[in-house]
Amino acid sequence: MPRRSQKLDKSQFNSIMEYIKVTKDNLEKEHICCAISNNKDVQVSSKKTWLSERFDDGLVFLKSVERGKCFIEYIPAENAWNPILAKGYMYIDCLWVSGSFKGHGYSNDLLDECIRDSKEKGRIGLCILSTAKKKPFLADPKFLKHKGFSVCDEADNGIQLWYLPFSEDAKIPCFKECAKHPHIEESGYVLYYTSQCPFNGKYVPILETIAKENSIPFKTIHLQSKAEAQNAPTPITTYAVFHDGEYVTNEQMNDKRFLKMIGK
Repeated sequence: MPRRSQKLDKSQFNSIMEYIKVTKDNLEKEHICCAISNNKDVQVSSKKTWLSERFDDGLVFLKSVERGKCFIEYIPAENAWNPILAKGYMYIDCLWVSGSFKGHGYSNDLLDECIRDSKEKGRIGLCILSTAKKKPFLADPKFLKHKGFSVCDEADNGIQLWYLPFSEDAKIPCFKECAKHPHIEESGYVLYYTSQCPFNGKYVPILETIAKENSIPFKTIHLQSKAEAQNAPTPITTYAVFHDGEYVTNEQMNDKRFLKMIGK
């Protein structure tokens, strides 16, 4: 894997797409596939700040050279912002290929490079969040199963931890106890989130405003450290909505979707 902004050798991949590894050195000039606006946009700035603070923890962000949603983001599981026990594994934050990029083998490219890189770094396997049936903002379980992943743990709300061990004797990962039974004691709507997802930089303040304007009990909890995220009451920390203590959804919302969800 070349460093800085060098393109990856096409011979490593099955497709003709070229890929680039985002690092501290090229972060400012590279577009971030999940937030393509300019650097002054709050979505881009919040995501790039989050990334810049994670590179020293071993985070890798590999993307297509084309502008669009075609990338993979992964990090050693010990440094993942999720309540999991997966020592020695590599945790995939996000694998996203959409729009015109779908159907060309790019997901295979990105995952295969993650596997190669993880093995080279001495990792014992991969793990990622998903569900029994495909849900927005989570990995496709059909694709994971096709690539050899299997379910190793499941929380009460249906969020599953999938894993791909590199050897038969690799220890099986699991959720921490705080995440297996997603529930909180607070009433009203409570949103747990991190700055990992760029959409939060724009839409969380919008929801806070619309909730205040409509007198809706609504509280946000911005997880701002690895320790906070690893002890959260939810397997998904990027975005998790609770209502009167019960988990509701991980789907990011604008003001219209939020008001529709609560029946206004």
